[in-house]
Amino acid sequence: MDVVVALLALFFVLCVAAGVVLTVKATRAVKRGVERTVADTRKTVQETTLKARRAVQPGAAGDIAGLRLTLRSSVDSTRRELEHAVEGDPGLRESIGLLDRLHEYARQVDGELRHLEREPDKSRVAERLPELRSRAERIAQSANSLRWAAQDRARHTAEDEDGLDALTTQIDLETGALRHWTPAAEQESAEAAGSGERSGERSGKDARAGDGAGRSPKQQAALSSGGTAEGQDAFQALLAKIEKLRKPESA
Repeated sequence: MDVVVALLALFFVLCVAAGVVLTVKATRAVKRGVERTVADTRKTVQETTLKARRAVQPGAAGDIAGLRLTLRSSVDSTRRELEHAVEGDPGLRESIGLLDRLHEYARQVDGELRHLEREPDKSRVAERLPELRSRAERIAQSANSLRWAAQDRARHTAEDEDGLDALTTQIDLETGALRHWTPAAEQESAEAAGSGERSGERSGKDARAGDGAGRSPKQQAALSSGGTAEGQDAFQALLAKIEKLRKPESA
Protein backbone atom coordinates (compact mmCIF):
# COMPACT_ATOMS: atom_id res chain seq x y z
CA MET A 1 0.00 0.00 0.00
CA ASP A 2 2.84 2.36 0.87
CA VAL A 3 4.51 1.58 -2.46
CA VAL A 4 1.35 2.47 -4.38
CA VAL A 5 1.01 5.75 -2.50
CA ALA A 6 4.66 6.57 -3.17
CA LEU A 7 4.26 5.84 -6.88
CA LEU A 8 1.15 8.00 -7.09
CA ALA A 9 2.93 10.83 -5.30
CA LEU A 10 5.90 10.51 -7.65
CA PHE A 11 3.61 10.52 -10.68
CA PHE A 12 1.85 13.63 -9.37
CA VAL A 13 5.18 15.40 -8.83
CA LEU A 14 6.33 14.50 -12.35
CA CYS A 15 3.09 15.79 -13.85
CA VAL A 16 3.40 19.05 -11.95
CA ALA A 17 7.04 19.45 -13.04
CA ALA A 18 6.17 18.73 -16.66
CA GLY A 19 3.33 21.23 -16.51
CA VAL A 20 5.63 23.89 -15.07
CA VAL A 21 8.26 23.27 -17.77
CA LEU A 22 5.68 23.42 -20.56
CA THR A 23 4.18 26.57 -19.10
CA VAL A 24 7.59 28.26 -18.91
CA LYS A 25 8.42 27.29 -22.50
CA ALA A 26 5.04 28.47 -23.75
CA THR A 27 5.43 31.76 -21.88
CA ARG A 28 8.88 32.34 -23.35
CA ALA A 29 7.64 31.51 -26.85
CA VAL A 30 4.73 33.91 -26.48
CA LYS A 31 7.07 36.58 -25.11
CA ARG A 32 9.45 36.16 -28.05
CA GLY A 33 6.53 36.32 -30.45
CA VAL A 34 5.20 39.48 -28.85
CA GLU A 35 8.63 41.10 -28.85
CA ARG A 36 9.15 40.18 -32.49
CA THR A 37 5.74 41.56 -33.39
CA VAL A 38 6.39 44.78 -31.49
CA ALA A 39 9.79 45.17 -33.12
CA ASP A 40 8.37 44.61 -36.58
CA THR A 41 5.55 47.05 -35.91
CA ARG A 42 7.94 49.69 -34.60
CA LYS A 43 10.21 49.22 -37.61
CA THR A 44 7.28 49.53 -39.99
CA VAL A 45 6.12 52.73 -38.30
CA GLN A 46 9.60 54.24 -38.39
CA GLU A 47 10.08 53.39 -42.06
CA THR A 48 6.70 54.85 -42.94
CA THR A 49 7.57 58.04 -41.03
CA LEU A 50 10.92 58.34 -42.80
CA LYS A 51 9.28 57.87 -46.20
CA ALA A 52 6.78 60.58 -45.39
CA ARG A 53 9.53 62.98 -44.23
CA ARG A 54 11.63 62.29 -47.32
CA ALA A 55 8.66 63.04 -49.56
CA VAL A 56 7.27 66.05 -47.67
CA GLN A 57 10.14 67.86 -45.97
CA PRO A 58 12.53 69.71 -48.30
CA GLY A 59 16.19 70.44 -47.79
CA ALA A 60 18.38 68.85 -45.12
CA ALA A 61 15.50 67.22 -43.23
CA GLY A 62 14.41 65.28 -46.32
CA ASP A 63 18.01 64.28 -47.08
CA ILE A 64 18.52 62.97 -43.54
CA ALA A 65 15.31 60.94 -43.70
CA GLY A 66 16.37 59.50 -47.06
CA LEU A 67 19.80 58.50 -45.69
CA ARG A 68 18.30 56.77 -42.67
CA LEU A 69 15.83 54.92 -44.88
CA THR A 70 18.60 53.81 -47.25
CA LEU A 71 20.66 52.46 -44.34
CA ARG A 72 17.74 50.49 -42.91
CA SER A 73 16.58 49.02 -46.19
CA SER A 74 20.06 47.92 -47.34
CA VAL A 75 21.06 46.28 -44.05
CA ASP A 76 17.68 44.64 -43.44
CA SER A 77 17.40 43.32 -47.01
CA THR A 78 20.91 41.85 -46.81
CA ARG A 79 20.16 40.18 -43.48
CA ARG A 80 17.00 38.56 -44.81
CA GLU A 81 18.87 37.32 -47.87
CA LEU A 82 21.76 35.85 -45.89
CA GLU A 83 19.58 34.20 -43.25
CA HIS A 84 17.52 32.57 -45.98
CA ALA A 85 20.56 31.41 -47.96
CA VAL A 86 22.56 30.12 -44.98
CA GLU A 87 20.07 27.26 -44.50
CA GLY A 88 21.33 25.63 -47.70
CA ASP A 89 24.88 27.02 -47.65
CA PRO A 90 26.57 27.06 -44.20
CA GLY A 91 29.55 28.85 -45.73
CA LEU A 92 27.59 32.11 -45.50
CA ARG A 93 27.73 32.21 -41.70
CA GLU A 94 30.90 34.26 -41.88
CA SER A 95 29.08 36.76 -44.08
CA ILE A 96 26.38 37.10 -41.41
CA GLY A 97 29.13 37.89 -38.88
CA LEU A 98 30.46 40.60 -41.18
CA LEU A 99 26.96 42.00 -41.57
CA ASP A 100 26.55 42.12 -37.80
CA ARG A 101 29.69 44.24 -37.52
CA LEU A 102 28.49 46.44 -40.37
CA HIS A 103 25.13 46.79 -38.64
CA GLU A 104 26.83 48.32 -35.60
CA TYR A 105 28.33 51.05 -37.77
CA ALA A 106 24.93 51.57 -39.41
CA ARG A 107 23.34 52.03 -35.99
CA GLN A 108 25.96 54.59 -35.04
CA VAL A 109 25.41 56.59 -38.23
CA ASP A 110 21.63 56.30 -37.86
CA GLY A 111 21.89 57.64 -34.30
CA GLU A 112 23.98 60.60 -35.42
CA LEU A 113 21.52 61.32 -38.23
CA ARG A 114 18.63 61.15 -35.76
CA HIS A 115 20.36 63.70 -33.49
CA LEU A 116 21.06 65.85 -36.52
CA GLU A 117 17.33 65.90 -37.33
CA ARG A 118 16.69 67.72 -34.02
CA GLU A 119 19.61 70.10 -34.42
CA PRO A 120 18.27 73.69 -34.63
CA ASP A 121 21.53 75.17 -35.94
CA LYS A 122 21.39 74.86 -39.73
CA SER A 123 25.08 75.62 -40.09
CA ARG A 124 25.87 72.66 -37.85
CA VAL A 125 23.61 70.49 -39.95
CA ALA A 126 25.23 71.68 -43.19
CA GLU A 127 28.68 70.97 -41.69
CA ARG A 128 27.94 67.45 -40.45
CA LEU A 129 25.64 66.18 -43.21
CA PRO A 130 28.22 65.59 -46.01
CA GLU A 131 30.41 63.42 -43.77
CA LEU A 132 27.44 61.41 -42.48
CA ARG A 133 26.13 61.00 -46.04
CA SER A 134 29.48 59.56 -47.15
CA ARG A 135 29.56 57.08 -44.26
CA ALA A 136 25.96 56.05 -44.82
CA GLU A 137 26.54 55.47 -48.53
CA ARG A 138 29.66 53.37 -47.82
CA ILE A 139 27.75 51.23 -45.32
CA ALA A 140 24.82 50.78 -47.71
CA GLN A 141 27.17 49.88 -50.58
CA SER A 142 28.96 47.30 -48.43
CA ALA A 143 25.66 45.74 -47.36
CA ASN A 144 24.45 45.63 -50.95
CA SER A 145 27.72 43.99 -52.05
CA LEU A 146 27.23 41.23 -49.47
CA ARG A 147 23.69 40.64 -50.65
CA TRP A 148 24.61 40.58 -54.33
CA ALA A 149 27.54 38.24 -53.65
CA ALA A 150 25.24 35.82 -51.81
CA GLN A 151 22.78 35.92 -54.72
CA ASP A 152 25.54 35.21 -57.26
CA ARG A 153 26.88 32.37 -55.11
CA ALA A 154 23.43 30.79 -54.88
CA ARG A 155 22.94 31.10 -58.63
CA HIS A 156 26.29 29.51 -59.53
CA THR A 157 25.80 26.76 -56.94
CA ALA A 158 22.41 25.91 -58.40
CA GLU A 159 23.86 25.73 -61.91
CA ASP A 160 26.69 23.43 -60.78
CA GLU A 161 24.41 21.10 -58.83
CA ASP A 162 21.62 20.81 -61.35
CA GLY A 163 23.76 20.14 -64.42
CA LEU A 164 21.05 21.60 -66.62
CA ASP A 165 22.70 20.58 -69.89
CA ALA A 166 23.15 16.95 -68.86
CA LEU A 167 19.65 16.82 -67.44
CA THR A 168 18.16 18.23 -70.66
CA THR A 169 20.00 15.63 -72.76
CA GLN A 170 18.79 12.81 -70.52
CA ILE A 171 15.21 14.07 -70.71
CA ASP A 172 15.40 14.21 -74.52
CA LEU A 173 16.60 10.60 -74.68
CA GLU A 174 13.90 9.44 -72.30
CA THR A 175 11.25 11.33 -74.26
CA GLY A 176 12.31 9.63 -77.49
CA ALA A 177 12.20 6.21 -75.83
CA LEU A 178 8.73 6.84 -74.45
CA ARG A 179 7.37 7.86 -77.85
CA HIS A 180 8.50 4.59 -79.51
CA TRP A 181 6.74 2.01 -77.42
CA THR A 182 4.86 -1.23 -78.19
CA PRO A 183 1.90 -2.25 -76.01
CA ALA A 184 2.36 -5.49 -74.10
CA ALA A 185 -0.74 -7.08 -75.70
CA GLU A 186 0.48 -6.37 -79.24
CA GLN A 187 3.94 -7.67 -78.44
CA GLU A 188 2.50 -10.95 -77.07
CA SER A 189 0.25 -11.31 -80.14
CA ALA A 190 3.22 -10.82 -82.45
CA GLU A 191 5.23 -13.43 -80.56
CA ALA A 192 2.29 -15.88 -80.66
CA ALA A 193 1.84 -15.34 -84.41
CA GLY A 194 5.52 -15.98 -85.01
CA SER A 195 5.35 -19.18 -82.97
CA GLY A 196 2.25 -20.32 -84.94
CA GLU A 197 3.98 -19.76 -88.29
CA ARG A 198 7.02 -21.74 -87.16
CA SER A 199 4.74 -24.57 -85.93
CA GLY A 200 2.84 -24.56 -89.28
CA GLU A 201 6.04 -24.87 -91.22
CA ARG A 202 7.19 -27.81 -89.11
CA SER A 203 3.75 -29.51 -89.48
CA GLY A 204 3.84 -29.11 -93.26
CA LYS A 205 7.27 -30.62 -93.46
CA ASP A 206 6.20 -33.57 -91.27
CA ALA A 207 3.06 -34.13 -93.42
CA ARG A 208 5.05 -34.16 -96.63
CA ALA A 209 7.51 -36.59 -95.10
CA GLY A 210 4.62 -38.86 -93.99
CA ASP A 211 3.06 -38.86 -97.46
CA GLY A 212 6.27 -40.06 -99.05
CA ALA A 213 6.88 -42.77 -96.47
CA GLY A 214 4.20 -45.19 -97.84
CA ARG A 215 5.17 -45.02 -101.51
CA SER A 216 7.52 -47.22 -103.53
CA PRO A 217 10.79 -45.80 -104.79
CA LYS A 218 9.35 -45.53 -108.32
CA GLN A 219 6.29 -43.65 -107.02
CA GLN A 220 8.44 -41.37 -104.97
CA ALA A 221 10.58 -40.73 -108.01
CA ALA A 222 7.49 -39.93 -110.01
CA LEU A 223 6.22 -37.59 -107.33
CA SER A 224 9.57 -35.97 -106.95
CA SER A 225 9.60 -35.35 -110.69
CA GLY A 226 6.86 -32.79 -110.08
CA GLY A 227 3.89 -34.67 -111.76
CA THR A 228 0.25 -33.82 -111.09
CA ALA A 229 -2.54 -36.24 -110.09
CA GLU A 230 -3.34 -37.14 -113.75
CA GLY A 231 0.31 -37.75 -114.52
CA GLN A 232 0.54 -40.04 -111.50
CA ASP A 233 -2.46 -42.08 -112.71
CA ALA A 234 -0.97 -42.44 -116.21
CA PHE A 235 2.27 -43.57 -114.67
CA GLN A 236 0.46 -46.18 -112.55
CA ALA A 237 -1.33 -47.49 -115.66
CA LEU A 238 1.99 -47.76 -117.48
CA LEU A 239 3.43 -49.76 -114.60
CA ALA A 240 0.42 -52.11 -114.68
CA LYS A 241 0.88 -52.80 -118.42
CA ILE A 242 4.54 -53.52 -117.85
CA GLU A 243 3.63 -56.03 -115.14
CA LYS A 244 1.14 -57.77 -117.51
CA LEU A 245 3.78 -58.05 -120.23
CA ARG A 246 6.21 -59.61 -117.79
CA LYS A 247 3.83 -62.34 -116.61
CA PRO A 248 3.76 -64.45 -119.86
CA GLU A 249 7.52 -64.31 -120.08
CA SER A 250 7.83 -65.62 -116.56
CA ALA A 251 5.30 -68.46 -117.37
